Amino acid sequence: MKIQELGALEGDLLLFGGPYSNLQASEALAKIADSFAPGHVICTGDVVAYCADPAPCVDLIRARGWPVVAGNCERQLAARADRCGCGFDDGSACDLLSRGWYPHADALIGDEARSWMADLRDVITLTHQGQRLAIIHGGLSDISRFLWPDSPEDEFSAEIALIRDQIGGVDKVIAGHCGVAFHRRIGNVDWINAGAIGLPPHDGRSETRYAVLNDLGVTFHRLTYDAAAAQSAMIAAGLTQGYEAALLSGIWPSEDVLPASLRR
Repeated sequence: MKIQELGALEGDLLLFGGPYSNLQASEALAKIADSFAPGHVICTGDVVAYCADPAPCVDLIRARGWPVVAGNCERQLAARADRCGCGFDDGSACDLLSRGWYPHADALIGDEARSWMADLRDVITLTHQGQRLAIIHGGLSDISRFLWPDSPEDEFSAEIALIRDQIGGVDKVIAGHCGVAFHRRIGNVDWINAGAIGLPPHDGRSETRYAVLNDLGVTFHRLTYDAAAAQSAMIAAGLTQGYEAALLSGIWPSEDVLPASLRR
């Protein structure tokens, strides 16, 4: 278990996940990040995934120096694995679709970027406004664990217990992976999923999501960016399995990974 400690941070934190190789969304987020203090912008992983520009997205985030927790895509690319490791069931639509976008990403990520990915931490910790935060990707039991807004409370509690075993007391957990921003109160711990900036949250709108944490709590914000340009880049790269349409429609190409409550 690799842990990065950021120390004590005061002021607003910008939290985001899932750039997903979407360069246009990443550039839009970077403009928003300019108004935040250095070190106060943190990514929950999966810099690389569905969209057209994996290498430029990695370059942008590395150049900014933002702390990034390892996502399953980073772990798999660093290991030169042949699958994304997203946690999709074998043979599911999402699993089949990943066989289109993952080879594209694998072909474009160079050795230096893979070394950076291999060095990313499993957990980032910090103290914010007197509270202890742990930032993870999916779960500690499984980096690709899907925890949804209405997942059973005991599933969150089990992950919180594992986090406490590693870092001690925790007041807030910041997570990613599932691509849907939400806030749940689990006992005396706030579980906050920052959402994903690279793909809409299956809500029929092209805007994606990020979170801001301050002394008043967490707020979720929509990220408006040039989704049409991102879609054109995907089409030009031959990535036309359905995620390119989702950038504008706001609807994922498959719902089989989603709980019933989030299906349309």
